[in-house]
Amino acid sequence: MLFSSIPFLYYFLPAVIAVYFLMPRALKNTVLLLFSLAFYAWGEPRYVLLMASTILLFYGCGLAIGKAKKPTWKKMFLAVSVVISLGFLAVFKYADFFVDSFNKATGLSVPLLRLALPIGISFYTFQCLSYTIDVYRGNAQVQKNPISFGAYVALFPQLIAGPIVRYVDVERELDSRTHSWEETTLGIRRFLIGLSKKILLADNFALLIKLFRESGEPSVLFYWMYAIAFTLNIYFDFSGYSDMAIGLGRIFGFHFVENFNYPYLSKSVTEFWRRWHISLGSWFRDYVYIPMGGNRVGKLRWVFNILTVWMLTGLWHGAAWNFVLWGLMFAVLLLLEKWIPALQKLPTVLRRCYVLLAVVISFVLFNADTLSQAGSDLAGMFGFGSLPAITAETLYYLRSYAVLFILGFVGATPLVRDTANRIGHTKVGKILEPVVLILLLLICSAYLVDGSFSPFLYFRF
Repeated sequence: MLFSSIPFLYYFLPAVIAVYFLMPRALKNTVLLLFSLAFYAWGEPRYVLLMASTILLFYGCGLAIGKAKKPTWKKMFLAVSVVISLGFLAVFKYADFFVDSFNKATGLSVPLLRLALPIGISFYTFQCLSYTIDVYRGNAQVQKNPISFGAYVALFPQLIAGPIVRYVDVERELDSRTHSWEETTLGIRRFLIGLSKKILLADNFALLIKLFRESGEPSVLFYWMYAIAFTLNIYFDFSGYSDMAIGLGRIFGFHFVENFNYPYLSKSVTEFWRRWHISLGSWFRDYVYIPMGGNRVGKLRWVFNILTVWMLTGLWHGAAWNFVLWGLMFAVLLLLEKWIPALQKLPTVLRRCYVLLAVVISFVLFNADTLSQAGSDLAGMFGFGSLPAITAETLYYLRSYAVLFILGFVGATPLVRDTANRIGHTKVGKILEPVVLILLLLICSAYLVDGSFSPFLYFRF
């Protein structure tokens, strides 16, 4: 079930809110667990058992780690949770990638498994791993209530596309959280802002991308329009989903971590990754990079750590070589920033342009179906292959989408947020805000009723 769908907006969400707030405090986690499993079953009915197995596995491993008297036993139960959870990922997400790569390298024909990818498996697996690792480290208490733990793992607002919510961040709220009308209204506002970013901006950029792929008259300018459109599309798609998840969390009394902080304003690649998909970057830092030694090791080992973490970051996004190269590209850029201090002394405008150029090129690689397509797209952007600089078709789409691009550029900065906050504190703003939010809901609903295609990009991961 999609957040950007009529069944979710007008049937599922009102139902879960009504039942949730009618139930006594002792049953609220049960309501969330049951509705979350139903939400997941809507799109993946056959994988509800996998979800239930994951909940029971990590619940049991958490209990075992907490009760174990000897460090070796604690480590063993932690290893069990890590091996089995990564085993699920290996089978469902990566098996065919490795088998296909093996076949191409050896000329053999080992059959592929061709298993459907369980939606959100990368997200909820990392959330579960953070729980057992933090319990092992002593950073979190063992959750003894299986309903509460199940609600944490399956919680529908962030179940299928993040942000990656660590157990320690919601540990207290799982057992004791408060609700208020103010928090609920803030949650509704955040949800509707995310919904609007997704439907009104991301989906329209997705349409331009589709038109580009179907075009019979490619040009250098059209390739750049495509690259910039996808860069904005993925930002508004994923940040829009994160906004909706954070907003829904606040309605139910949870405070999820922020996942985006206007990354396209970054002055370095390092800063970009502190602003983009924050929950993923911090997860790899705390559970992979630092345990490997981080930067507290020799130079060669540090380079190895950086390359390993970013290769894994690329693989986390998808089981294909373009994702691996995408991750390694950022590893190289991060290393260059460390090795060439002069980059940080350039004028701010040049630094921002360099980051934006690197990000746009990286997302062309990210979005390609094959390495060959990525090479073709990058060649087209830089005028290889005797492409015309511009065509009549390109000019037509440029005029048609000029307003959307302007809205995208402005929306990727804090300008809209800051202006809305200033107006919102005035008497007029307090009257206008609910009117504007209702209008946004109606406009988004009209798009959905019209049958607009509205998938989330990160469902692939």
